[in-house]
Order: sequence, then structure tokens, then C-alpha cells
Amino acid sequence: MLTWGGRGVPARPTRAGTPRRLLLAGGLAVLLALAGSPVRAADAGGDCPPDQTDCNVWDDDPGVPGKPGGGGDPGGGDSGSGSGSGGKCQWDGRVVPCYDDYLGWFNNGDGCYYKLASPQPPAPEGSTWYVRTCNGGTAGDQVNVLLDTPPSGFGTPPDPEELARRALASISLLPPRIAVAPRRSKGPGLVGLPVWMWASPGRSYFGPLTASASDRGLTVEITARVTRIVWSMGDGTEVTCTGPGTPYTASGPRAGQPSPDCGYDSGYGSADTYRVGATTFWTVHWSGGGESGDIAQTRVSGTIPVQINELQVVTG
Repeated sequence: MLTWGGRGVPARPTRAGTPRRLLLAGGLAVLLALAGSPVRAADAGGDCPPDQTDCNVWDDDPGVPGKPGGGGDPGGGDSGSGSGSGGKCQWDGRVVPCYDDYLGWFNNGDGCYYKLASPQPPAPEGSTWYVRTCNGGTAGDQVNVLLDTPPSGFGTPPDPEELARRALASISLLPPRIAVAPRRSKGPGLVGLPVWMWASPGRSYFGPLTASASDRGLTVEITARVTRIVWSMGDGTEVTCTGPGTPYTASGPRAGQPSPDCGYDSGYGSADTYRVGATTFWTVHWSGGGESGDIAQTRVSGTIPVQINELQVVTG
């Protein structure tokens, strides 16, 4: 009986004609030495995924870049100059701030900023002088214009969700930094044995992260945290975990057993090399100005290979 961490693993008979010897596919001792501690990158397996700068000290295979994240605004992007909130005001194909401390409020209809002229020149009753800056605030002279009614967008209070997105842009939600056991650097796994998955539990990978943004007397606060991590096992199976998981230790009390909180317990059904990746699903909760809401975010890891062999033993 072959054991993984003390638990029996039944031997599988080979087909007729196989030489009478144990075919351990590189040795069971190599299989069981599944260390859980980080090691430096040893061979080519790809590059860090987007925004990840430290994968070379985590797994032996840093993984190939994942998608930059979907399911919501990544929290960055061009928000324009000045103190604008971005997102709802656009001109000439680019996002511009809806309010600027120097230029005033933006009018989507004509691409100009407006602010009250100071001091106010003489004006007919009911009319007001404004300083107008056109072309999205990037070119053109400032001129005084006399208007009977405020231009569109003038005096609009800051939008709380836009402030929340500005706060989100100030923090980094990093893609998960993942590891698995069995690991390619330690040897192949076997068909039917449980697989352990885990990820770095740091705040930048799982939260909570907090930030705030203020504009014209309104402050919006956000809290970002991962609500689940979904592992793609490379064979069409997805495993959902609620936390980063537990690192595997070959000498630990659960060696050879399923992970206590994040694992592919049934293992792979056939021998092959599979690529494993993970996606973290973030919820960014914001509140301010008497309003609140959530912004969905995802971050995608690179992939790492898992080699699975079928243990064959001659009997009789």
C-alpha cells in the first residue's frame, strides 16, 4: 500500500504485457515532497499578471498573464485634470472632470467650462456674467459671457459614485498570487489524489482596503474586500472558496488529506498537465452624501501548471 502523508492509496494494476516493476513516474518520494513555503521562480512559466510585481518570490511557476480584470471598472482610467470626478463628462472622445477648481463646471453640450466672473461687471437684471473656457479646458481663450440662465451642468453637486470611483483609483486591488500542491517543482501528482489551492492572504490581494475622496464639501468612503475566489482547474472544473485557503505542508497533520478550506478534493480524473488559475471577486462598498452602493471588481491571476500522472503497479 502506498501512502500520502499516512493515508493509504490503492495501487492500480497495469495492462497486460507491462514489465514487472513499479512505475512510479519519477518516484513517489518526489510526489509527496509538496512544500508549501514560497520559493523563487525557477523556470519559464510566463510573466506576472497585470499589476502584480512580486510573483517571482511566490511560486516556482509565476504563471502567464491573466486578463486585466472584468466585471466592472478597474478603478483607474483617465479622470481628467484638476479635481474632477470623471466618468460622466466627456469631450472629443475623452473623459474630462465635471468640475475643476480653476475652470468651474463643465457643459457637455458645448464642451466649455463655466464659472462666475469675479467681480461681476454690470449686467441687466436677471442676467449673470460667466467666465467660459472651451475645447474641454485644454485650449482656447477664457472669455466673459452674459447669460440669462446658468449653463447646463453649472452648480451640479459632486456625484457620490464618481467620488467612490476616484477613491477606488487611489488603491491597488492586486490579482491573486496563487500556489497549488502538487507543485511542478516538487514532482507530479497522481490521479484521484486531492489538490490543495491557496493564495497570498495580504490585504492588497483580499482586503479589506479603505480609501476616501472629497470634493466640494462631500466625502465618500469606500471599503474593498474579496467575497470569493474561483479557481479554474484546467479540466473544466471550477472550485469556489470563500478565503485564501491553507498552504500545504508535506509534514503537516493533514498531509495527503483534502484541504480544510480550499481544495479540489476528488482530484483529477486522468493523467495530463493542467493549468490552474484563479479569479478574485471584489465588492467595493461606498457611502457618502446620504447615499451608498457597491462597485463590482474582478482580478485574474496567471496560470500555473499541475502535472498529474497515473500510478501503475504490476501485481501477481
